[in-house]
Amino acid sequence: MARQAFRCSILHCLDDPGPQADNSAFEYFDDGVLLINDGYVERVGPAETLLADAGDGVEVVDHRGKLIVPGFIDCHVHYPQVEIIASYGEQLLDWLDRYAFPAEARFSDEAYAAEVAEFFVDELLKNGTTTAMVFATVHPQSVDALFDAAARRNVRLIAGKVLMDRNCPENLRDTAESGYQDSKALLLRWHGKGRLSYAITPRFAVTSSEDQLRSAGKLGREFPEAYVHTHLAENLDEVSRVARQFPWSKSYLDVYDQFGLVRERSVFAHCLHLDARDRQALAANSAAIAFCPSSNLFLGSGLFDLDGAAGAGIAVGVGSDVGGGTSLNTFRTLHDAYKMLQFDQQFLPALRGLYLATLGGARALSLDHCLGNFEAGKEADFVLLDDTSTSMTRLRAAHARDVAERFFALMMLGDDRAVAQTYVMGEAVS
Repeated sequence: MARQAFRCSILHCLDDPGPQADNSAFEYFDDGVLLINDGYVERVGPAETLLADAGDGVEVVDHRGKLIVPGFIDCHVHYPQVEIIASYGEQLLDWLDRYAFPAEARFSDEAYAAEVAEFFVDELLKNGTTTAMVFATVHPQSVDALFDAAARRNVRLIAGKVLMDRNCPENLRDTAESGYQDSKALLLRWHGKGRLSYAITPRFAVTSSEDQLRSAGKLGREFPEAYVHTHLAENLDEVSRVARQFPWSKSYLDVYDQFGLVRERSVFAHCLHLDARDRQALAANSAAIAFCPSSNLFLGSGLFDLDGAAGAGIAVGVGSDVGGGTSLNTFRTLHDAYKMLQFDQQFLPALRGLYLATLGGARALSLDHCLGNFEAGKEADFVLLDDTSTSMTRLRAAHARDVAERFFALMMLGDDRAVAQTYVMGEAVS
C-alpha cells in the first residue's frame, strides 16, 4: 500500500483517563494527520507539521469535519445469538434455556454457521468494531465458519469452541475428552493464523464438569499463548448454583482457579458479584474483565463495580454481549455503561468511555502492544466518525465546547450511522 495521510480531527488515549478524565491520558489534534505506512501507524500529529515533512509519495485523504478514533474492541460477544437479539429478557438461566440454547443448536448446520458468521463480521465492521473476542457454539464448524469470515476481512478476532458437558440440552453437549480434542484441533488450525487467536471456552462453570474444567486447564498449560474466555458471577442464581455444584470451592472464581484457568490472557465476562478477595486474585493472575452493561441491564443481572476493578489493578474492556446485549454498536454499549455506573455513583466521562472501548480493551486482551491507540508501529485499525449523521447529533455537535463533549454526545446519541467508515490495517472495509 502507498503511504497515506488521513487528515481530520484525531483522538486517542495514551492511558486510562479515569473518572476525572485526566488530560495527560489522551491526545487530540483538531486538525491532525494519521500517517499510515503499509497498514501500520507511522506517525500522528498536527497536520501542518506532518504534511510539511511527510516526504514524497504520500496520498492525502481529506476527511476534515470528521473525527478519527482507534477501532473499537468488543471483549465479549456471542455470534450465534445475533438471531435472538432483543428476545424478551427474563433472567439469565431461563433466557439461556428459552432462547440461547435453541438458537445455538442450529449451528450444527455448517452452511447456516457460515451464513451467520458472514453477517456477524460485517455487522461488527459496520459498527466500527475491528477487534472482538467471540463465543461460537459447541460445534467445531461454528468456529471454522467464524474464523474463515474474519480471515477474509483481515479482522483481528479471538474465538473458540464452547465446552459444555452437563446441564445443557443433549444436542449441545460434548464430553471432557471430545471437547479437549476438538478444541486442540481448532487451536492448531487457527491460532496465530494472520490476525486470529484461539480461546479455550468453557461456557461457564454450571455447564462443565470437573473433568471438563480439568481438561480445559490442561489445554491451557499446553498452549499458554492461547486465551481463556468464559463467564463469571453474572447472575445471583448462577452464583448460587455454582456453589452447590462445587461445594469445595471458596468462590465462583476459585472454581476456575483450581483448574488453572485464572491466568494471563484469561478474560471473564460480567464479574458483577465479586468480593475484594476475588478482585485481588484476578489482578494477581493478570486476568481481565469484560464489562457488559447492556446485557446486565437487559437481564437484570446487577451492577458492575468499575472503580473497584480499576482500583484493584484489573484490566477492563467493554463487551456488547449480544444476544443478551441489544446492540453491536459500541456507542450503545457505552451509553448503557454510563447509566449503569450512575446508579452506583460512579462516573464514565467521555474519554474514559473511549479508553474502555479502545486501549482498555486492548489491554484486557493483551493486545496493547499492537493496537488500541495510534502509537508508531501499531496496526492501523481505526474508525471515521461523523457526528452530523443525524439531525440530533448534528445539532448537539454544533454546541459541543470541546472534543470530550463531542464524543460524549456520540456515546449518548450515536449509532451505526455515526460510523462513516471503518478501516482495518489502513484499508477501508465498510
